[in-house]
Order: sequence, then C-alpha cells, then structure tokens
Amino acid sequence: MSSPSLVYGTPPTGAPVPAASPAGAGPPDPPAGVDLTEATLRIREHILGMCASEEGGHLGGSMSLVEILAVLYLRVLRHDPGFPGMPERDVLLLSKGHGGIALYAALCEAGYFPAEDLAEYAEHAGPFTAHPHPGIPGVEVPSGSLGHGLALGVGYALAHRLDRSDRRCFVVMGDGELQEGSVWEAASVAASHRLNRLTAIVDRNGLQITGDTESVGSLEPLADRWRAFGWRVVEADGHDTVALTTALGAEPDPERPTVLIAHTVKGKGVARIEGQARSHYAKLNPRQKQQLLKALRADAEARR
Repeated sequence: MSSPSLVYGTPPTGAPVPAASPAGAGPPDPPAGVDLTEATLRIREHILGMCASEEGGHLGGSMSLVEILAVLYLRVLRHDPGFPGMPERDVLLLSKGHGGIALYAALCEAGYFPAEDLAEYAEHAGPFTAHPHPGIPGVEVPSGSLGHGLALGVGYALAHRLDRSDRRCFVVMGDGELQEGSVWEAASVAASHRLNRLTAIVDRNGLQITGDTESVGSLEPLADRWRAFGWRVVEADGHDTVALTTALGAEPDPERPTVLIAHTVKGKGVARIEGQARSHYAKLNPRQKQQLLKALRADAEARR
C-alpha cells in the first residue's frame, strides 16, 4: 500500500447553528449496555472515512483517542444526546482540536447525529470542519490553537462551583500540547483553587508532527511534573477500556484536580501505521481507504 499523503488542508468555514433544544427531564444513565469493542471499531471506521474526504484528516492522533472518547461518552459522562444543552451535563473539552474527527465519530456513536451525517465532513459550508466548533451538537467550545483547553476547563470548573453544581469537566489534551506554557499556568491555578471536579486527560502517544515529543521538547518525568503542580496523577493504558472506565469513572479526589496520563499508540487499530509520525495527517484515496478498512477489521478480528 502506498503511504497516505501528509497534506495539510484549509478546512471549509461556516457552519449552521443548531436550533435550541427543548427542556429535558434530567440526565439519563450512561448507555452501559453498548459494546465498547464494537463501538471503538465503528469509530475508527468513521475516522478512516473522513480521512478519505477532499481535505483528509488528522489520522494518527485521532486513532489514539478512540478508547478515551468511547469510554467518556458511553460509560462516564452525564449527558443527553437528545438535549445537548442539558444544564446538568458534564462537560468535555477537546483541547487537542486536531483530533476533531475522533470527536465527531464518538458523538455519532453516542447518538448525537446519524452516521450518514459524517459524509458531510469537509464539504463546503458543511458543519463538520477539521477542528470542532459549537455549531455541532455536543461540542462545547471551538478548539485548534493548542494550550487553551485546560484554562477553559478551569473556567468551567470554577463556574460549576459558583453554581453549587456537581458537574464534572474533562479536558482531553495531546502530549505535544504540554510544551505550551499556558497549560502549566492553568494547572497551577486549578490546584490552587482545589478544582477537584476537573480532570485532565493526556493522550500520551509520544509523537507530534515533527517527531517524538522527547526530542522536540522533553516532557518526562511527566507524572512528577503534574504532582509538583499539586495534581492527583493516574496512569493507564489508553486503549484498555476497563482501565479507562475505572480511572475516569472513579469519584474525584476531594482536594485536588486529577490528571489521567493515558499511554496510547498513534495510529492505533491498523498495525501498519501504528507508532508512526507519518500518520499524523492523511488524505486517503479510495484504494487506500479500502485497504486500511480491511486491515483495521482484520486486526480487530485477530484480537478477539
């Protein structure tokens, strides 16, 4: 198979703003009956489909997020796809905005819109752009410029406290993003204010567009850095849905914010692109799409 072309494209702009949702009857229970193995396979299939669009997509870093987002939307978050603006909902912020296609695929599997809608990805004036924005049901804030998400999470967590709400806020970040100083300013503020209902999740796949994180701007010892800023640190295999459900579904620390360092593999799900920086961005032709889908299903079947 020829390598996916690594081409950055300018996403189409403009998106319709959805109509206001009706008043809800309260938060539903998470859909615990959903088979996570099947859901994560479908999410990866959606991602490959969007990477075969006219604009392509961020393939590798979206694939590494799949289990994290699946567990959040299908096991942990208090949310209602029929009422995205439900006041009692937990909040998920994708600071790593270049993983937007993974977010769209997870929202689809959670019931926010049908799979057919994902065919509109990257279409002119369509709602699904390369980076997420609030015109898409379930998306809280626009993202793309790295290093901003955790500060936004601090704002949400403070607002929830002032409202005397028990809502939780989860911020999903890339590991290369931790090279931004604004992340650590926000981390300091969160610990200082004891924002215990704030959880950061680091997609620790070890790669960024220019290479491995440790050669670009070393992050280790990463867990110790977070502890030094006053955070509770949890580490888990970012592709183990049981471990992720345990870590993310646990009661928050009473005094500190929590960070989950999720050890992941860039391009996870298709062995031939796993752990490779070249998978960062791909514009797949029809043949490449079919080959990767076939490999994805074969690899999934071999793990059963």
